[in-house]
Amino acid sequence: MENHPKRADARDTVRVYEGQAAFFDATRPQVLFEKAWLDRFLALVPEGGQVLDIGCGTGRPIAAYLRDSGMRVTGIDAAAPMIDRARRHAPDGDWRVADMRDLELGQVFDGALSWDAFFHLTAAEQRSVIPRLARHLKPGAPLMLTVGPSAGEAFGHVGTDPVYHASLSPDEYASRLAEAGLSVVSFLAEDPDCDYHSVLLARRDQAP
Repeated sequence: MENHPKRADARDTVRVYEGQAAFFDATRPQVLFEKAWLDRFLALVPEGGQVLDIGCGTGRPIAAYLRDSGMRVTGIDAAAPMIDRARRHAPDGDWRVADMRDLELGQVFDGALSWDAFFHLTAAEQRSVIPRLARHLKPGAPLMLTVGPSAGEAFGHVGTDPVYHASLSPDEYASRLAEAGLSVVSFLAEDPDCDYHSVLLARRDQAP
């Protein structure tokens, strides 16, 4: 891949979202095109369960929908300005500045998801983060990630800043998840009913 300075900057996703927090908060669609997938995820979480939203951003609309559905949500994001805005939108929420790459919360959850966040990690980071996320899940808990349709890298934009994306192959995701004690429930590449997101839903294996 071409080592373009603009592309190198795009790897610093935290910096991008720190600088574009106001833009993101003002322009992030609140239509909730993700609802069908969120409902599939919630169907695997016990009523009133504790859910970890990884890369929660401003807490809208994903965490807000989870909270409205009766979940107890812990939202984490590595960009402090995003968490500041989440706290303004929902002062009673559990919002924390934390990076999934070194996540150690010391607790387990009934479910976890990373919507439009996990895929900003490099492929190597994703491989190391999957078992870290698995350690935060109770037996039977779902994990939902947005990824790419196939292995590779891509670049998009948040406001005027370029932002990096990467993905493993679906087969490698299944293998890495299995090594971490999770099984794939569903994977759909470029779902036309979800703004062409590629969504991976897995579940922590039940304890023997």
